[in-house]
Amino acid sequence: MRARHGLIVGLAILSLLFSPLVLGEDGYSAAPAAQTSTTAAPDPLLQLLVSKGVLNADEARSLTGTPAEQRARLLDLLRQKGVLSATDYDSLTTPSASSQVAGNLVASTSPILPSAVAYPAAAPQPAPPPAPTFIPAVAPVRVIPIDAPKREGLIPDIKIGNVRVKPYGFYKTSAVYDSSSPRGDDFPLPGFLSSDTGPDPNPEFHIKMRALRVGTNVEWLDPSSRVTLTGKLEFDFEGNFSRVDNRNISSIRSNMPQLRLGWARMDYAASDKDSVFALFGQDWTPFGSSTLPATIETTGVGIAFGSLYERAPQIKGGFVHNFGGSRTFKLSPEIAAVLPAFGNLPSDLGNQLGFGERQGADSARPEVEARVVAQFQLDPAKGVAPAQLIVSGVQGRRAATVLASAIPACVIGQVAACVTGKEFQEAFPRGFRASSERYGVSAEAQLPTRYVTLTGKVYRGADLRFFFAGQLFSNFNDPAGLSKDCLNAESKASFCEGLSVDGSSAVLFGFDANGSPFAAPQRPVRGYGAYGELGFPLSRIFNANPAGRNAGWSMNLHWGYDAVVASDIRQHVATGGGRARSDWAFGNLQYKLNSYVTFAFEQSLYTTIAIPNQTTGLFTTKFAGVPAREANDRRSEFATIFTF
Repeated sequence: MRARHGLIVGLAILSLLFSPLVLGEDGYSAAPAAQTSTTAAPDPLLQLLVSKGVLNADEARSLTGTPAEQRARLLDLLRQKGVLSATDYDSLTTPSASSQVAGNLVASTSPILPSAVAYPAAAPQPAPPPAPTFIPAVAPVRVIPIDAPKREGLIPDIKIGNVRVKPYGFYKTSAVYDSSSPRGDDFPLPGFLSSDTGPDPNPEFHIKMRALRVGTNVEWLDPSSRVTLTGKLEFDFEGNFSRVDNRNISSIRSNMPQLRLGWARMDYAASDKDSVFALFGQDWTPFGSSTLPATIETTGVGIAFGSLYERAPQIKGGFVHNFGGSRTFKLSPEIAAVLPAFGNLPSDLGNQLGFGERQGADSARPEVEARVVAQFQLDPAKGVAPAQLIVSGVQGRRAATVLASAIPACVIGQVAACVTGKEFQEAFPRGFRASSERYGVSAEAQLPTRYVTLTGKVYRGADLRFFFAGQLFSNFNDPAGLSKDCLNAESKASFCEGLSVDGSSAVLFGFDANGSPFAAPQRPVRGYGAYGELGFPLSRIFNANPAGRNAGWSMNLHWGYDAVVASDIRQHVATGGGRARSDWAFGNLQYKLNSYVTFAFEQSLYTTIAIPNQTTGLFTTKFAGVPAREANDRRSEFATIFTF
């Protein structure tokens, strides 16, 4: 390698000494001394230096100044790159005796080149980015855009052949105070999940550093100009830690990476107005995920407080039609086959990992989700995102399998219809499978204008636990028609339950009015909710200088709720009462220092309301150690977010 560099350098020096250079529009070119044209062919030697990686084009163009200065800069560049040793450099820069005494030369330690050489002018420096001329409006949190990715629209940081890669991410550190956090989590959950907070509301303080999110966008260039292939891989460090000795001691710093998104997408431009697409992998669900709150809390985005969202493995397809017009109206329907998941709680962690929430998969059919999006430019002002109106829906099914070995025995003497104690086992010798349906519909709106952005969502459905809604309840056994002697009238505990194969469901068995054994049907807990949010670009409203430091102020105000049908929750909870509704109100102030750093403060109020026992009229939920109808958490969070 050193010998090759030495040969190249030697040729370069000889060329500089004996062959004048002329800079043309196409680069460096050799020309006779008397030549005055500036459009000669590129010089092969300097091209060779660039192509071999000895110099880059910018370094070659930087060789400006007088002939002596040019040669000195070249030799200095080669010395800095390690091509020339210190001895080589000294021998080439020390003037000869004849040059020191020549009357027509000036004694100097600078290299000397023939005066007839024409040298390139300094390359123009890249112009700084233009100063912003306007402050953008508040953009909705939009995780599923409908616009097809533009072919070769990804400006890559890494390019490998026909593959373009663009990494991205953010890192957030936040300090959090909760006036009530009885479960010890560093993100908010509905009150009364633990039923009792202890002798006080159980306040807590956390410093969170696990919101490190890293991802990359990818584009593969297809030979067809109509086909665009893109992909995304995204993960964060919100994962839990292993139960091993070194992790037990240092768990607060032992966060694990976990996959958030991972998909590949193909778009085909059928015409100037129409494009079709297919997506394969894990993405945001079409049902409910189109609109999200602009909260700075990213561990749980309003879990069971009216947000309704999820990410899941899916195969999705759809198309986009551009009607055009002054509002650029677009319509995009899409449908997806999604892995059915219900957020089951198996009896142990090993089962959860092994079964992968098998009650959804045990239904032996995909979950179907779909949405229709209408997009248009509501406000044509600069820096305002298009508006969207979205309707989405979901339909799925779960199944709980009770093996024959898990069919319960009938308790003789406690259940009147029990004679042999084997009535249930004889009625279901092969086991039993119970099932229930999931369904839901949502309507969402994103309406950005230059001074305020309104976003919101309303939804209704059943068994919405997996979507962080319906107060996180899933399903219940409906005992209607069962003889009462299989139930404890006070606690509603059953003497005739069979545990499902994954340990996450108990199927209720009993006798009908005729004394025949049968299994109670399982029904989903019905839920509903909504939220509304206003985003204000404060700097734009108050006419701040777009290029100044006060251009990055914005504010968001939010209110939402999530609730369940009271009669369903009375059936679900053994004590006949429990949490039934949660409300969430917050306001946050954000300051974007530049494109990389944002500071934010959020003050929020989380409230959960319970219903009493239908029989006794008493509340079984406790807040600060006493029966209570309401639990609340006043949460303060300050965050610094670094985006890259």
